[in-house]
Amino acid sequence: MSDSHEIRFTLPSIEVAGKVWGEPGGLPVIGLHGWLDNAATFDLIGPALDNVHLVALDLPGHGLSDHLPAGGYSLWQQAATVLQVADDLGWERFALLGHSMGGIISCILSGAVPERLLGAAMIDGILPVTGEAADAPQQMARFLKATQALASKRKPVYDSASKAVTARIMGSTFSISRDAASRLVERGLMPEQGGWTWRSDPQLMLPSPMRLTFEHAVAFAEAISTPTCLVLANQGVMAKRPQLRERIEGFEHIQTHHLDGGHHLHLEEPAPAVATIINSFFRTLA
Repeated sequence: MSDSHEIRFTLPSIEVAGKVWGEPGGLPVIGLHGWLDNAATFDLIGPALDNVHLVALDLPGHGLSDHLPAGGYSLWQQAATVLQVADDLGWERFALLGHSMGGIISCILSGAVPERLLGAAMIDGILPVTGEAADAPQQMARFLKATQALASKRKPVYDSASKAVTARIMGSTFSISRDAASRLVERGLMPEQGGWTWRSDPQLMLPSPMRLTFEHAVAFAEAISTPTCLVLANQGVMAKRPQLRERIEGFEHIQTHHLDGGHHLHLEEPAPAVATIINSFFRTLA
C-alpha cells in the first residue's frame, strides 16, 4: 500500500481530520482509534493492508480534528460523525477498522445500521464500560461536578516532546511501548508557551454522564448481522476480566482471534500478525 496522506472533512458542525492509506477502488474502510489516541494508531498496519482504501479519522476532540461544544462527547455522537464522513466520501456501504473505543463505536454502528456496513474488524475493543441503572444519578453527579471544575483546570505544558511521551506512557492504563506512544503523541501535541501541550479536548477526560447497562451493550453485539472479526490481545483489556472475555467469546457470529501482546498490539511488535488477520478478513468482504 502507498504512503499515507492527510485529509479533512467539513461536516455540518465540525471539521474532522484523518490519514489515508491506499487508493480509491480498494475496499472502502473507515478507521477509528481509541480514547485519547488519533489516526496515527494505524501507522503500522495501514501500509500493510492490501486493496484497501483506509480513511483513518481523528475523531472529534482528538488529533488534528476540531473540538465539540460543552457536553458533546458520547459514543453515539462519535458514531454519527462516522456516518457523516461516509456520506461526505459518497460511501453508501463501507467497512470499519476500530481499536479500543473505535472497536466499541464499530460494534454500535454494526448493531444499529447494518444496511450501511460491509463488515467490521475490531482490535481489543467491542463492548463499552457499562453501569447499573441504579448508579445513574451518582454517575451524572460525577459528570456535572467535573464539568464545573474544568474551567479552572490548565493543560500541562512540557518543555520537550520527549517529556510528553514519557507522561503518556506513565499515565496510560495499559502498558505501551515508547515507539507506539511517540507515534500517537506526535500527532496529539501542539506548541504552547515555548513548550508542548495536548491538542485533545480536556472534556474527553470527564466522566461519562450516562453509561449503557450491560444488557444494552450486549444487545448491540447480538444485533450484528454483518461479517465481524475481533482480535483480542492476550495482555489487553480482557486480561483481568475473564467473565467478560468468556461472554464475548460466546458471540458465535463474531470471528475471534487471540494474539500475544498488549492493548496497542497493532502499533507494536505483533502488528504484522494483526495485519495478516485483518487482510484475510477484508479479502472476504471484497
